[in-house]
Amino acid sequence: MKGSFTGAYRDKLGKLELADKGTMFLDEIGEMTLRMQGLLLRFLETGELQKVGADRVVGRVDVRVIAATNRNLREMIGQSTFREDLFYRLNVIHLVVPPLRERREDIPSLAKHFLEHFTRRGGYTSREFSPDTLEALTQYTWPGNVRELENVVERLAVTIGRPVIQAEDLPTEIRVRHTVHAKPKRERRRTVADDLYIRLVQERESFWTAVYPLYMQREITRGNVRDLVRKGLEEARGNYKIVARLFNMEQNDYKRFLNFLRKHDCQVPFKEYR
Repeated sequence: MKGSFTGAYRDKLGKLELADKGTMFLDEIGEMTLRMQGLLLRFLETGELQKVGADRVVGRVDVRVIAATNRNLREMIGQSTFREDLFYRLNVIHLVVPPLRERREDIPSLAKHFLEHFTRRGGYTSREFSPDTLEALTQYTWPGNVRELENVVERLAVTIGRPVIQAEDLPTEIRVRHTVHAKPKRERRRTVADDLYIRLVQERESFWTAVYPLYMQREITRGNVRDLVRKGLEEARGNYKIVARLFNMEQNDYKRFLNFLRKHDCQVPFKEYR
């Protein structure tokens, strides 16, 4: 409202007012503070708005709300960092978008879309990918998901000055992964670490609920945990922070994870995976 703080020289419409009769997209809702969660819940229940500087409700709006997050909100509820009532208020229609590594058939289409977009916007030379390049992009695991793919394609569009992007133009980590996958592998027996890795990466369980209790109860060994960490480092190219995300930990669990590994001698040198 006009005069509510220094520089507020006129009334201004808020985002929810602008979205009236339309849709509001709230990205990364898991990062919202508890105070803001309470305010959002009140709005979702009533549709009422009280603007900064107003001493009463100034109106109601009708807004469809879509929220997105890459965090496990049910775990956050258990940790008292996300309101249970807000979760159930938002969780009317629940859509799960699998990580890119689980929908590899989408990678060629996305890569071509991004290349067309950047080429058109920047007037770059590159127009298409060679078949080997698309194969290498499809085999890569994309720990950074679609954003990482978009950044890689933009880098290629900017730096490659010819119409067709070849496999040798790709970043080293993608070319190395492609070469490794191209070699025939001997079949081996599945290990305890393999089973735990599937639970973490595919079934989206947290390290603290799927691995930590088993280790503390001596149902798995230090070697099993080390093997699991090695698999994570291989996937994350030696980045422990990405391993923590891969193992479905909260952002503030990173130091706790490293302390656990150091204390129990489960830490693996990261440099050999870079």
